Amino acid sequence: MTATTAANEPPAAPVGGGHPQRWLILGVICLAQLTVLLDNTVLSVAIPSLTSELHASTSDIQWMINAYSLVQSGLLLTAGNAADRYGRKKLLAAGLALFGLGSLAAGLADSTAQLIAARAGMGVGGALLMTTTLAVVMQIFDDSERVKAIALWATVGSLGFAAGPLIGGAILNHFWWGMIFLINIPVALIGLIAVVKLVPESKNPQGERPDLVGALLSTIGMTAAVYAIITGPEHGWTSTEVLVPAAIGVVVLAGFALWELRVPYPMLDMHFFRNQKFVGAVAGAILVMFGMGGSMFLLTQHLQFVLGYEPLEAGLRMAPLALTVVALNLTGVGPRIVMKLGTPLTVTVGMTLVAAGLGSIALIGGGSDGTYWGMLLGLVLMGIGLAVSNPAMANAIMSAIPPEKAGVGAGVNGTLAEFGNGLGVAVLGAVLNARFAALVTVTATSLPAALAAAGTDAERAEISGAFASGLQTSQLVGAVAVFAGGLLAAALLARAERSERAAAAGGSGETEGSGGDPSEKTGASA
Repeated sequence: MTATTAANEPPAAPVGGGHPQRWLILGVICLAQLTVLLDNTVLSVAIPSLTSELHASTSDIQWMINAYSLVQSGLLLTAGNAADRYGRKKLLAAGLALFGLGSLAAGLADSTAQLIAARAGMGVGGALLMTTTLAVVMQIFDDSERVKAIALWATVGSLGFAAGPLIGGAILNHFWWGMIFLINIPVALIGLIAVVKLVPESKNPQGERPDLVGALLSTIGMTAAVYAIITGPEHGWTSTEVLVPAAIGVVVLAGFALWELRVPYPMLDMHFFRNQKFVGAVAGAILVMFGMGGSMFLLTQHLQFVLGYEPLEAGLRMAPLALTVVALNLTGVGPRIVMKLGTPLTVTVGMTLVAAGLGSIALIGGGSDGTYWGMLLGLVLMGIGLAVSNPAMANAIMSAIPPEKAGVGAGVNGTLAEFGNGLGVAVLGAVLNARFAALVTVTATSLPAALAAAGTDAERAEISGAFASGLQTSQLVGAVAVFAGGLLAAALLARAERSERAAAAGGSGETEGSGGDPSEKTGASA
């Protein structure tokens, strides 16, 4: 390790092109990132196998998917803060090791309870990985290359998000469902070796004391809030099982915010939320993942249960989304659009395209009699929108946070993605279920069970049609939410930029909504 990568090096933005091995290190980071994100979506095509082999109900399936998100979202801020304090390389390596062990336990599980528990364990490793990968990118690239590097990082995120069904389908065509987890182990091992050999250590040089109370409050509050969102569709939004954890989440997170404002060494400086650039990017990140998370969860089931595709065939038909994102960002089109249009307009264009994609799937390709061409158009539009908007929003969030707080910034970014994804699965799933229940009356706990219980072809067709109608309604709800979120995010980002220009022209950084104020306060409080 060279002197420039020493652990006590100030984590200010590098100069002169950044770390000499920055692109190789980015490749290592992207490999670690891909492992985590593939696992988030690869499970979706295994739903039929898990339903039949483990006798999993719809509730079991949702918990297999959401146990990971619940644990990860609850720990992301704490993991980011720990990475800033104890070293991002150390926690990146620990995250890979934990994720690999969790994958082994998941692959060998022989009951739904064991698989749910293993997925929760994987969420611990995932929290460490999600925070440290983006934080390391912020450390090793200078301002001239950072947008491009974040675009490539986001490309891998989108690739993992969308390519999971394809890879999962290919695995399930030749192996049993456990292989979708066991395949993570060699990848995690390769990534671990590469991290130890290549990634430089970095940490907050100011040596802040750990904010243990803040860590406890944020973990409890986020876990309770996400639990309420996940269980809402199952128990009913006004039930005690949902209202109690929701109230706990709100109260504890409010207490967390008050504590962070008073403590001299906050885990998350609440002054960030005075920065309209930060808030605008936050709003956009939540809502784009809201639409994407719910859409992908439902669309993979529609392709298999309603349209009758095998897992690999379903994965292939989802691949255009990933290919579009990869093509645009690997060729540099995405970053060039950000540079040319600016962040507010880029976010507007990107999220409008995502909303248009959801609308295309709902209106042209979502019904039981819809065509794949309508779905293909929607996937391509969504891919273009993601390639354009995600790097812009991630860069806006991270650039609003001081470099020494990069781990916390990455934790915020990851928390938003997990929160939006869980919210999308819960809310859009609830919309689909409500529409489905209004059209047909079934007692089965899952769509495959309902189809199997149907006595005639006419009944099966009615059930498939009801599910397809519910899918259309839920996709339209997602489209409206993403479009509205894009307009809100762009308005806040544009206002922040105007405030920054006015502050620069007046020689003052105290203008309300400027990007400099939170950073200065953070540095002072550190």
